[in-house]
Amino acid sequence: MSQDLVIRQKAEDMIAYAYEALRQFPRSERHTLAADIKRSMFRLLALIITTNKRYYKKSTLQDLDIELDVLRSYVRLAMTLGFLPFRKYEIWAGQLNEIGRMVGGWMRSVKQ
Repeated sequence: MSQDLVIRQKAEDMIAYAYEALRQFPRSERHTLAADIKRSMFRLLALIITTNKRYYKKSTLQDLDIELDVLRSYVRLAMTLGFLPFRKYEIWAGQLNEIGRMVGGWMRSVKQ
């Protein structure tokens, strides 16, 4: 399925952008919030790969959707606390929304 490869590429691009943004976090936050964000991003990527390989995708897609919401919350919190400039937040949130739309389409295609 070509959509799976596109969503995986989008997630990898988002992770590459996020690493640039996370470098600007204060040193005190690099081992707390930044580490949680990294862990969530890699879990998101792992769930995309796992969902692509599974025959029954519905429950894994739900886990993927949940992890995407968790990551969105972490990024929003980083912006609210002032660790992430608004412009970088805008770009990152746009990437997350694009991945979210792809996950939604994937979920709809699995339901049919």
